[in-house]
Amino acid sequence: MRNFGVWKHLKKTVPVFALTAVTAATPVFAADASGQGNPANNGQSQNRYISVQLLGINDLHGQLNVTRKVNDKNVGRADYLAAYLKQREAENKNTLLVHAGDAVGASAPVSALLQDEPTIEFLNKLGFDVGTVGNHEFDEGVEEMLRLIDGGKHPSTGDFAGASFPYVAANLVYKDTGKNVLPSYVVQKVNGMPIGFIGVVLSDTPTIVVPSGVAKVNFTEEAEAINKAVAELKQQGVKAIVVLAHNPASSKADGTDANGELVDIANKVDDEVDVIFGGHNHALLNATVDGKLLVQSYSYGTAFSDVDLEIDPRTKDIVSKKAEIVTTFQDGVKPDPEIEQLIKKYEDKIAPIVNEVIGTASDKITATQNESGESALGNLIADAQRAQMNTDIALMNPGGIRADIEAGEVTWGELYTVQPFNNDLVKMTLTGEQIRQALNQQWGADKTRFLQISGLKYKWDSAKPVGSRVDEITLADGSPIDPKASYTVTVNIFLADGGDNFTVFKEGTDREVGPVDLDALVNYVKKSEQPFTAKIEGRITKR
Repeated sequence: MRNFGVWKHLKKTVPVFALTAVTAATPVFAADASGQGNPANNGQSQNRYISVQLLGINDLHGQLNVTRKVNDKNVGRADYLAAYLKQREAENKNTLLVHAGDAVGASAPVSALLQDEPTIEFLNKLGFDVGTVGNHEFDEGVEEMLRLIDGGKHPSTGDFAGASFPYVAANLVYKDTGKNVLPSYVVQKVNGMPIGFIGVVLSDTPTIVVPSGVAKVNFTEEAEAINKAVAELKQQGVKAIVVLAHNPASSKADGTDANGELVDIANKVDDEVDVIFGGHNHALLNATVDGKLLVQSYSYGTAFSDVDLEIDPRTKDIVSKKAEIVTTFQDGVKPDPEIEQLIKKYEDKIAPIVNEVIGTASDKITATQNESGESALGNLIADAQRAQMNTDIALMNPGGIRADIEAGEVTWGELYTVQPFNNDLVKMTLTGEQIRQALNQQWGADKTRFLQISGLKYKWDSAKPVGSRVDEITLADGSPIDPKASYTVTVNIFLADGGDNFTVFKEGTDREVGPVDLDALVNYVKKSEQPFTAKIEGRITKR
């Protein structure tokens, strides 16, 4: 049995190199035990207080071998992220590594094709100390999530040891028993100082994952769950408390204009909470709200959060805190050789699959929507699904489109990156009126999600009330849709089960399950005239 109650890091000796990719760090002040402000870098306090460093990431999404661009410079990849983290860790022996969810899910093929085990192995090798779950950890259901954490056998990959660090989630409980799926919190000791880590996952998770995968669990309100855990930690004498929350927020680089769910949570939770790591919206966050330090470092390993704490050894409470968000630019940094080797091992394993050329794109096909809500890539994917299932209409949720198609040869791996969820396609029958209702459900309480469509056209008017914005719906041949007539419709299993609050699809009849969405796209591209393309055609028109 793993012992998670003590600081477990074995420090590695690594060369210290210059980091050139640091955003402006804003000093943050916190009340000390006497209630007076204490600057984090006050030299008079350094001998008295114990310095602790928290290095955090969020929304890695298994992007182990993916390089991205920031200001036209290469960023990301797990081997570069590892180099940054190891260098920072070498500077302070009192370091803990944490993550705030979505470490896996919507992953690159190097991780996803192996059930995301490579990403957990990456976190293990770096010696992560604690993490929480995001909505994407539930993409294949609770059981598979727990297998990755606790270990177990999968028919495709065999035995897996699981994570070598604890996961915490205070607001995730089983429906039948009310018991926690994962511990609410864990206490890690650093140089004798106990630090409580509480986890929470986005309570809206059931609306943005396949509902059947989370049918046996409840996601309770975050702040309430945090406060309950805080009360238990306080009873144990733990006063240094950190929350790992897969909830969104953002701020400007100077810490101003903090807004989002995490800000609301910070205002509701017990003031004994000192730091809250956020996630989900892939944004920059470095701000103080209600005396609590809030941080989030973009996504995909393109940045990390460096939080510096000072703990009074007499009171065991955090007396100051500050943070910086560090971008993982590759220039001038040597990738970590251990992780570089890990990536290559798994790239070689999946190479025969991902390197197969499926077709040639005449130009770049993007998921960028125009003002009306239509995208060229959305049209291509919806057309592929309609052709695969031979239906009158197809509708595709935009959140399931994760990358663009670049011009030139297109491999299986590139198409996988576009559609990484392996969602089954579902053929169903809906009336014309139900189709109209589904289109009107695009305007939700929190955001607008434009379905990408094939086999129909429509117009919408932003001046009309939510629920009645869509009109002039026509079929591919130009004939108006009949509210009372029945039509065959293709959607993926996520939408079919009411995902993203498109509840009308749950009313569909005569359901038939087909192949996964990726297979439909691969088959469609293979059969297309080469080079293939797609464009915005005026399927959706804003008045």
